[in-house]
Amino acid sequence: MDPHWTSVKDQVKEMLPGTAIAHFKQEPALSYKLHVLVQGLEPAKSAREPIRNSDLVRSLISACLPAGEPVHHPYKKWVGGHWVLSLLADLGYPPGDSQLMPLVNQAFDWILSPEHARHIRVINGRTRRCASQEGNLVFSTLSLGLADERTDQLISRLVKWQWNDGGWNCDKRPDVCISSFMESLIPLRALSLAAKKTADDHIRDCSLMAADIFLKRSLFRRLGDGMVMDDHFIRLHYPCYWHYDILFGLKVMMEAGLLDDPRCQPALDLLESRRLEDGGFPADETYYHLNRPNVSNFSPVNWGGVSKRKMNPFVTADALAVLQASGRI
Repeated sequence: MDPHWTSVKDQVKEMLPGTAIAHFKQEPALSYKLHVLVQGLEPAKSAREPIRNSDLVRSLISACLPAGEPVHHPYKKWVGGHWVLSLLADLGYPPGDSQLMPLVNQAFDWILSPEHARHIRVINGRTRRCASQEGNLVFSTLSLGLADERTDQLISRLVKWQWNDGGWNCDKRPDVCISSFMESLIPLRALSLAAKKTADDHIRDCSLMAADIFLKRSLFRRLGDGMVMDDHFIRLHYPCYWHYDILFGLKVMMEAGLLDDPRCQPALDLLESRRLEDGGFPADETYYHLNRPNVSNFSPVNWGGVSKRKMNPFVTADALAVLQASGRI
């Protein structure tokens, strides 16, 4: 059992009544998330150490780095280094671990290569780019304490490629002029963190522009008629990878310090309405496959499964963090 669990278990009992709390005792990443949630600030670095050697993390790393060198293309779903680094960052993996540098170097070599650059096109004055790729690598390296000048290069690219409405889009149809939720949330997350790390006002302004794409749509509604933009946006998942849902959107708003914006309230209402009797939250669907390593979207980790009546602990940890930060619990 994670030794840091004892410092938070009594305080989370009210959030997770009954037996639901047991799901969090054995998983260091989950107990760390609840530690941060309950304490309201970043705990000592030692609180992250159990995550490093957890079964979950060992499964992720061994799938892509079995003998110290990457065995997959960095963007192979979901075992390439690009994705594994993003998952480790989201789980609170301790910063500064040099064993991850082969994954970092491989991801940078790929994303900064001339071959990769050939996929970047400017059409009608707008850069068409899957900016979630750059965004994930910026967020991962900053979170994991492995950022360097290559991270700065990607931050500069995101700022340069930002569309006038504040986001990014890879759609190559010339008439497309509105940013994509899928391609804008992760760059927003990255630039928000970069602004905090660097205290750069321009980066902060760019992140606020990106946030407005989501806020003015209440995180899930169309501008024209107020209807739900996409049914998947109001279903809950973990991990989301490059996909979007309201929980991921609210989590990024929380990280950006924007959760108190009144335009978040409809999404918070919707999230709160999904709470189960045991105090947790379900996963409605997944974007990964288990036990099928030769199939795209394979995950070496079971992230809690799908159920209408049973909580998913990973979804629950993020949902409780958002609701706590918004003053709803």
